[in-house]
Amino acid sequence: MTSPQRAPGLIVANYGRHFLVENATGDRLICHSRGKKSQGVVGDRVLWLASQDEGTIEKIEPRRNLFYRQDDVRTKMFAANLDQVLILIAAEPEFSSSQLSRALIAAEEQHITPIIALNKSDLTEPFARAWNWLAPYRHMGYEVVPLSLADAAAGRTALSQRLAGKTTLVLGPSGAGKSTLINCLIPGALVQTGVLSQALSSGKHTTTSTTWYWVDAAKTTALIDSPGFQEFGLNHIDPAQLAAYMPDLKPHVKNCKFYNCSHLHEPGCGVIAAVNSDDLPDSISVNRYQIYSDLYAELKQMRRY
Repeated sequence: MTSPQRAPGLIVANYGRHFLVENATGDRLICHSRGKKSQGVVGDRVLWLASQDEGTIEKIEPRRNLFYRQDDVRTKMFAANLDQVLILIAAEPEFSSSQLSRALIAAEEQHITPIIALNKSDLTEPFARAWNWLAPYRHMGYEVVPLSLADAAAGRTALSQRLAGKTTLVLGPSGAGKSTLINCLIPGALVQTGVLSQALSSGKHTTTSTTWYWVDAAKTTALIDSPGFQEFGLNHIDPAQLAAYMPDLKPHVKNCKFYNCSHLHEPGCGVIAAVNSDDLPDSISVNRYQIYSDLYAELKQMRRY
């Protein structure tokens, strides 16, 4: 009797203890992790075995990256094997500069290209304030895209070319417009997810951590939706490496007098010398330096326990 063959697949949704896996022909089926620990994430390439009408994930293929956050309680893994992270914020409600910077640092650490999208360009004054506030991020070389998702056609025009041929995680706080963005690019996607969620849980509410959507019929462009977040822990980041993941600080590190400079108080620090309240293109804004200082202290404190 021949043993069943392991087949390749892609994790396209995570429903707690089980996953939705897409096979080579495009069909999707429920799979469970082997063992007690559930290590798979959306975007993982896997090998799975069929078992009656479901399957078992036997192996997770090596990842080229993993976007995640980590605090003192748990690690939250968003998705693997990404080309981009689209960080969606809105002119209103006001967004957190600290949370934006943390998400950018997490992307830099994993060599994932971040794009910042600022929604609600139809709100003239709030949008102008937010766009001006993002000037240091444009100076750093980050792509910042103006959006008005209230106009679906304009939203598709602004994003389609930037997303084409890539796997992109959509990340952002609640209220920024992530659901609107997903429905703008893939009409009906969230309705389909709700139906599937109900089917999987026999009518009970199910929280989906992340979900993969194909944007095009050829399956060359993918969007991954993620739940909104209020906190973004970076406990996995070494404080000594923090400046290397901040593009406005990194070029000035070579000017520090001491090789192990913390960029907080040392004499001859190239980073401190570059801090400028005028937000010049080659300087470090006061706000960004404060974010660095606070995060460095937070990461140092965590390593004392």
